[in-house]
Amino acid sequence: MKQLTALSNWMGKTFALWALISAVLGFFFPEFFAPLVKFIVPVLGLIMFGMGMTLNIDDFVTIIKRPKAVLVGLLAQFTLMPLIAYLLTVVFHLDPFIAIGVILVGCCPGGTASNVITFLAKGDVALSVSITSIATVLAPLLTPLLLKLFAGQLIDIDLASMMLTITKIVILPIVLGIVVHRLLGKKSEAVSSVLPLVSVVGIVVIVAAIIAASKATIVDSGALVFVVVALHNLLGFTLGYLIARACGFTERQRRAIMIEVGMQNSGLGAALAATYFNPVAGLPSAIFSVWHNFSGAIVANICARRDNS
Repeated sequence: MKQLTALSNWMGKTFALWALISAVLGFFFPEFFAPLVKFIVPVLGLIMFGMGMTLNIDDFVTIIKRPKAVLVGLLAQFTLMPLIAYLLTVVFHLDPFIAIGVILVGCCPGGTASNVITFLAKGDVALSVSITSIATVLAPLLTPLLLKLFAGQLIDIDLASMMLTITKIVILPIVLGIVVHRLLGKKSEAVSSVLPLVSVVGIVVIVAAIIAASKATIVDSGALVFVVVALHNLLGFTLGYLIARACGFTERQRRAIMIEVGMQNSGLGAALAATYFNPVAGLPSAIFSVWHNFSGAIVANICARRDNS
């Protein structure tokens, strides 16, 4: 078990590398990986169950203790990222399906990777977990509504159906994970220790499938999509930090909010794209999944060096 835990931890720390490798494999072997698109939704559900296994009631109690920081993080998450995404699609005149994909990523909540990056950046991890958890709970309502607002002119959005889908693939698995965690007690620690491995393998499958299904689009406009995704992420980091500083938060809180705003649950974006639109619309999510872990690692390294200087 110790060896499996060690492997899981190592895979979690080197996630960006595996995401990059999966993207390359998906591009060069599309005939093998493209059929995996049909597994994106159940794979994401498994990842969300893992997230639930790491949570407990105390994580949500944090909101009561520090409502201002959590509220600012949530507002920045669900206003800045969708707006930045929309503006980028206008500025770069993106293809409609690509534009939908970019906006979709912007409308998603933060992902669990942000908690790891916040830890490495020596930020406020408790605040990061609180924002991620509440943003995920709000996603069934806010993600479809924001997508309707910013991308409704591009394609018809079935709000009720999308809300139900997000509830099924995000909220229910998380709730189940929390219940299992509570029932197992300390025994759940053994399961939780291998969850990074499950999450990495799951995201790797999603990235490879989306890249494989979108190969033709990547050849035509992959570089442009990468530039847009990178700008989206970096602007999120920058504005998230500046807003947190303007609110007078501590440096550790600023870092947590910065990372929460800049990093999205790209797995959810890919799952919704595959379910409601076109695999091509999932391309920004796949690229975001690879890129934000590299950029997040760089941000964490800069923060750590700043503390040591």
